[in-house]
Amino acid sequence: MFHSHPWWGWLAGMLFSMPATAFSDWPPSLEWDHTLVQTSLYTRHFSPEPEHTNQQDLVSIELHNPNHWLAGGAWFKNSFDQPSWYFYAGREFPLWQTDQGINVRAKLTGGLLRGYQGEYRDKIPLNHLEIAPAALPSLGIQWGQFESDLIIFGAAGMMITAGVRF
Repeated sequence: MFHSHPWWGWLAGMLFSMPATAFSDWPPSLEWDHTLVQTSLYTRHFSPEPEHTNQQDLVSIELHNPNHWLAGGAWFKNSFDQPSWYFYAGREFPLWQTDQGINVRAKLTGGLLRGYQGEYRDKIPLNHLEIAPAALPSLGIQWGQFESDLIIFGAAGMMITAGVRF
């Protein structure tokens, strides 16, 4: 099911081609660098169903350290219009930077997802207790205080977010 989607190849290639120094700063320091506050702009399901909603109303807050590690939480309406939470940690991977201060990066987060309940409980894997593990890869761009991400959520779809860093 998941292996038939092309982004899995991209994610695997990104993770396995990283130099050994990519995680040389483990464990992450508790030093604060900036906070990112984001919202959702656009959502698209790869195989839309009549009951899907594309209005997620996401609000997320991420705390970042100087070594590109992060921790965050997000509130949103899931694909079935149910209030949901995602608590996570992750890492940014700088890919490219211009002289004009535009930074392109990949990000990988992992954590716990809560909110798929009732008849929709089995719409995400491993959600038997209505709390499921989740991993979300994304590609993003940052210019000045503004950031935007293209987040892939499993085989279900994608979301574009925008935010401000403080």
